[in-house]
Amino acid sequence: MYEQTRRSWHGLAELVLAGPQHRRSGTIRLRIVEGGFATVKDPQLSVAGDKVGDVAVDGLTFAEVAERLGVDVGAPKGVYGDGSGVQADERINVPDAAELGAAFNRGDKALRAFAPDQTPVLWPEHFDVGITVGECNYGVSLGDGTIDEPYAYVGPWTPRTGPFWTESFGAARRLRDLDDIAAFFAEGQASL
Repeated sequence: MYEQTRRSWHGLAELVLAGPQHRRSGTIRLRIVEGGFATVKDPQLSVAGDKVGDVAVDGLTFAEVAERLGVDVGAPKGVYGDGSGVQADERINVPDAAELGAAFNRGDKALRAFAPDQTPVLWPEHFDVGITVGECNYGVSLGDGTIDEPYAYVGPWTPRTGPFWTESFGAARRLRDLDDIAAFFAEGQASL
C-alpha cells in the first residue's frame, strides 16, 4: 500500500542523504524532522513530503535530485550489506509522503517519551527509527516485506516466547492499532 513512497524515501535516505553525509562527515545516522527526516551533520539536507530542501522530487531520478542539491549520489560504501536496492536512475514517486511522515513523527515522539535519555536514530539501511535500551531495540518501521504498513516493534537481542512476542524478532503492532506507542514499548520492556 505504501510501497512506492517507502521505496522512494528509502532511496533518498540512502543515496541522497546518508551516502553524501557519510562521505563528508563520517556518519550514516539520520534524524526525524516534521513530516520526514534529515541528516545530522554536513551536508545539511532534509526530506519533508515530496521535497528535499526546496527541490520537488516527484518524477525526478535520485541522481537528478542529488545533482540539483550539489551532492554526489550514492549509498554509503562499506558500512552495511543490505539496504534499499534503489538505483540512482530510478524515478521517485511519493504519493503517501504525508502519512509516512506522520508515522515517523509519532514514532520519534513515542521513543522520546519512553526513553527520554535516548536520541532516536533513523538508520538508512533498514529505514526505521529506533533506540536501544539495555539489550533490546525499540522503534518504528514504515513497513517491509512482512508487515506492509507502519508498525512499532520491540526487538530483544535474545529471542522471547509468550503472548506478547508475535514475530521471530520480537513483537510488532501496526500503528493504526496503537493509540499509545510508548505504552507498547513499556509493555515490551516489562515482558522481557
